[in-house]
Amino acid sequence: MHDILFIVGDVAVTVAMAATGFAALTLLLLAVIVVVVARGAGPRRASEVDYRLEQLMRAQHEANGRIAAMGQALAGRQAEMARAVGERLDSVTHRVGQSMAQSARHTMESLHALHERLGIIDHANRSLSDLSAQVTTLRDVLANKQARGAFGQARMEAIVQDGLPKGGYAFQYTLSTGKRPDCVVFLPDQRPLCIDAKFPLEAITALHQARNEQERRAAAQRLRGDVLRHVADIAGKYLIPGETQDTALMFVPSESVYAEIHDGFDDVVQKAYRARVVLVSPSLLMLAIQVMQQILKDAQMRDAADQIRTEVLALNDDLGRLRERVAKLQTHFGQVNDDVRQILITADKIERRAGRIEELDFSDAPPIAASEPRASTAELFPLHRPLPAAE
Repeated sequence: MHDILFIVGDVAVTVAMAATGFAALTLLLLAVIVVVVARGAGPRRASEVDYRLEQLMRAQHEANGRIAAMGQALAGRQAEMARAVGERLDSVTHRVGQSMAQSARHTMESLHALHERLGIIDHANRSLSDLSAQVTTLRDVLANKQARGAFGQARMEAIVQDGLPKGGYAFQYTLSTGKRPDCVVFLPDQRPLCIDAKFPLEAITALHQARNEQERRAAAQRLRGDVLRHVADIAGKYLIPGETQDTALMFVPSESVYAEIHDGFDDVVQKAYRARVVLVSPSLLMLAIQVMQQILKDAQMRDAADQIRTEVLALNDDLGRLRERVAKLQTHFGQVNDDVRQILITADKIERRAGRIEELDFSDAPPIAASEPRASTAELFPLHRPLPAAE
């Protein structure tokens, strides 16, 4: 009965409101009719009025029944419509919920991926910051001559210490001339290989900072002069005939500087080769150290092989002496066996002579008791094998 039939403005008209209004309107019409009839008609028509009122009341009841039936029908349709709308709303809500859950999952995955990428970016940013700080520190180091020398020395020492065993190298080793190279590597012939780590980087810095072609040419000329002068110093200080190796190494602490010298200053590299000074970068020094380590191992293996050969020869001599002594021992055993055989022969002779003595008749001598056993020669001198009889 509270179902909405229609809306007038902002007011919703329900079935109950419509039935009440219709009943009120009917009663109002009846009252008006009664008043009119009472005023305009006489007592004769009272029965007719009552009849009309009864018909109107019956019509009102029928109208109320129809309105009630209409309300019920509208209520059923509204219930069906509400159920259908509810089912559709549930379906839409389910689909919307699934879509929202899927969207939320995708959103969380995207946020997680974004968080990981932000973490990677943050790590890369920190790495770049650290690298920038290191580059700045390296630039400051390379700007100072003493710090630059210490940097090259430290890098060279790290490569040598990682590649060679202790005792195979020495730092600040003093030569017979009193000169002290930065590092020496002891090779199998006991002549050290000298390594210098004081590469002149001032000209390289000036070449990188050149702003025009004239400054670039001046820096290149300075680089040639500095490198060749340092090559001459190394050859004069560290190449000592009979004491050091015939070649020395000049360590360049930067791969880029080494590549730049090889690409743009090939004449300097060739002159250094002719002066028996080889320019090496960190990677080439590492490779050279590995080669020298293999040479040292091969020398140790050769020494061990020579020692093994000497021991084998000594063992062969010992085996020869052992053979001689076994032969002598075999001769002694033969002599002992022959002596034992001779002794047994002599014992047999003594036994036969004793038998002949027993056969002699001595009447005054008491008889020998038969209960006293007499040991035979075989019991006195048992043998594991029979010996040939002798006279």
